[in-house]
Amino acid sequence: MHSLKQSFSLALLMACFFMAPVYAADLAAGEQKAAMCLGCHGPKGKSGNAQWPNLAAQQSIYIINQLKAYQADTRDNPMMQGIASGLTDDDINNLAAYFASLAPARAGGDSALAKSGQPKAAMCLGCHGPSAEGNGQFPRLAGQHPAYLVKQLKSFKDGTRQNGPMQAIVGNLSEEDFNGLAAYFGSL
Repeated sequence: MHSLKQSFSLALLMACFFMAPVYAADLAAGEQKAAMCLGCHGPKGKSGNAQWPNLAAQQSIYIINQLKAYQADTRDNPMMQGIASGLTDDDINNLAAYFASLAPARAGGDSALAKSGQPKAAMCLGCHGPSAEGNGQFPRLAGQHPAYLVKQLKSFKDGTRQNGPMQAIVGNLSEEDFNGLAAYFGSL
């Protein structure tokens, strides 16, 4: 019985240790650091330009992973690589927590296209969450700019952006499918 109690205590301590970065994030510091993001990603993470994604309500783990990918040059975008290279781990955690805490954006989309994309969206929801709200390392798709989503889907299909599961999924989709899915997710 004694070892069971010790094992439980150790497991609880380990869980707290691994969750510490999530609780250690400083939203105020993240908001202050986010000032450099406003030009592209918009006030409160709501981009006014489909060239750049909305970050409002994005999954914090996803933001962390993407910023680290830019730092490691495993995700290609010269501007983001330059910005990410100047961030510390604390900066990244604070930015991720700040953007995740914001109210979600809604980009909208062509309603006819959205209707055509809705039936195909089911294949995305297993990873991206039942309402496309994101799921840990999988990004929020709901409310994202349709043109941005189409660009990302094309990048997965042509191999410009690497992710084995995404490349397998988009390999069987047409540009018409991309447009329908993107309009559907943008409308959420």
